Amino acid sequence: MKEKTSINLRKSMNRGSVEQETKIHDKPGEIMKIASDDVISIPPSKSIKDTAKVMMEHQFRRLPVTDPGSGKVLGIVTVMDILDFFGGGNKFNIIEKKYQDNFLAAINEPVREIMSRDVVLLSDKSSINEVVDVMLSNQIGALPLVDADEKLSGIVTERDLALSLAGEMDDRTAQDYMTTKVFTTTPGTPIESACKIMVRNGLRRIPIVGGEADISKAAKKLLGIVTSTDIIRFFNTKEFFDNLNSNAASEILEQTKLTEIMVKDAITVEPEDTIGEICELFKISNIGGVPVIKNDVVMGIITERDILRAIKGL
Repeated sequence: MKEKTSINLRKSMNRGSVEQETKIHDKPGEIMKIASDDVISIPPSKSIKDTAKVMMEHQFRRLPVTDPGSGKVLGIVTVMDILDFFGGGNKFNIIEKKYQDNFLAAINEPVREIMSRDVVLLSDKSSINEVVDVMLSNQIGALPLVDADEKLSGIVTERDLALSLAGEMDDRTAQDYMTTKVFTTTPGTPIESACKIMVRNGLRRIPIVGGEADISKAAKKLLGIVTSTDIIRFFNTKEFFDNLNSNAASEILEQTKLTEIMVKDAITVEPEDTIGEICELFKISNIGGVPVIKNDVVMGIITERDILRAIKGL
């Protein structure tokens, strides 16, 4: 690991004995031992602005939307939905068309306008294996769990599964499961462009590269990272609202560069680091993905979803 990495993976973890094969328990109801049963949900009438605040306050990447009377799940809203709304995709039309670019009016729209209604649900009697299969096949990061009356009783995330099962991993490494096709950008990229890159490609984080006169090297030298949460946190700051010279957010989106909000001391791993070590890093650092680097050059990126693939042996 490089000195600039804020956590030294090899020094902060012990390489104890590990299981030699992955064992996913397949007993009905086992998922509730991993899932969170103290679920924070929101009504469909909650404003987009207040929804983003709840996410940042609790460090959640998604919130189930439930009917206040029945407790049944009506939808789910994620950081990507918020990012889409703020300027990354089709949901930005609410600001541009319905409110003629009046950002301050649009953020008070109810969250029902941007939530995902086609929610995949599973019974709280499901097995861990069922949940992993459904998450991977649907490419989703969380599953609301419901009881026999179809009321929300829990939620389980990729992170919950990755951290709970990581101890059963063998010596498989980051280079075995990392994504090598990495979308990167530069510090001078406007937030507006970063939102579009993330939403259109389904990315929750983008490594920031540059800093070399030789363009071939600059395209891969890591300078930092920006996540969807970093961007939404920026939208929640007093500074953002103070800098609005009009009701239009587009001016700030275009003028503010990633260098102002990116994490410059990015946590990274190396290709040879094990999946178990990486999961421990995710846990102690409260992150869901990291660039994989060698000699300061980005070789790939590994996320909680990649960990699930490793657990399943895919």
